[in-house]
Amino acid sequence: MRIHTGEKPFTCTLCGKCFSQLSHLNQHMMIHTGEKPFTCIQCGKSFNKSSSLYRHMKIHTGEKPFTCTQCGKSFIQSSSLNEHMMSHTGRKPFICTLCGKSFSQSAYLIKHMRIHTGEKPFTCPQCGKSFNQSSHLNQHMRIHTGDKPFTCPKCGKSFSCSSYLNKHMKIHTGEKLFTCTQCGKSFSQSSSLIKHMRIHSGEKPFTCPKCGKSFNQSSSLNKHMKIHTGVREYMCLECEKTFITAGDLKRHQRIHTGEKTFKCSHCSKRFTHSRTLKTHERIHTGEKP
Repeated sequence: MRIHTGEKPFTCTLCGKCFSQLSHLNQHMMIHTGEKPFTCIQCGKSFNKSSSLYRHMKIHTGEKPFTCTQCGKSFIQSSSLNEHMMSHTGRKPFICTLCGKSFSQSAYLIKHMRIHTGEKPFTCPQCGKSFNQSSHLNQHMRIHTGDKPFTCPKCGKSFSCSSYLNKHMKIHTGEKLFTCTQCGKSFSQSSSLIKHMRIHSGEKPFTCPKCGKSFNQSSSLNKHMKIHTGVREYMCLECEKTFITAGDLKRHQRIHTGEKTFKCSHCSKRFTHSRTLKTHERIHTGEKP
């Protein structure tokens, strides 16, 4: 009868939320206590609801009983199917009251609302940094754990997030979607094109606060700042000499290894440094410095 009367006599003493059934209150209390009595026998993951465990078990069994009549795609949960169906109908019933943007899922609207509120409910337990999405926190946590679950099938290189892997894959495919309108040079990433365009525009948006020198890339400014700070974080393990940049250390280490990576295109002679190669090649080209 409480369904019809709307009566909710069972109240949570911690947050004041009311329920029509005692069992619903007991289930709700687990949110506050953190209790998760329902455990998966396959992987050990625990849940506060038996229904959540039941849905989770389908991951292990591969069962997807809810099928889309439009395209045949199957889902573990009926709610996932209902959300998917909106991709066919184009219906977006969840509307942001602040900017009017519409969404096909309530979860998308909730995430979007955090742009307006500035809410960042997901906090890193290691460093305290907060995020507006749990996926961003999960991605950030890999900085602390060193976890790199996304592996390139071509060369085996691993990455902490899928977007980094997608960018990397373009090296193998040779795909270059972003083309400079000034010179026609193409790039695999939009960020690379933006950096390149500064060569044409002469834009140098990154300025040193110490001496006012400007740079077209933030990485160049960061390297430059070490001149002022005196930080030499890269040390040679052979002679303990320190350097400002990793590139400077790498060039120095060739003295110890005897490595000569720069080969003359006119003869078989090799050199430790590119500048030495350029000087040598003038013998062949007749070019005067």
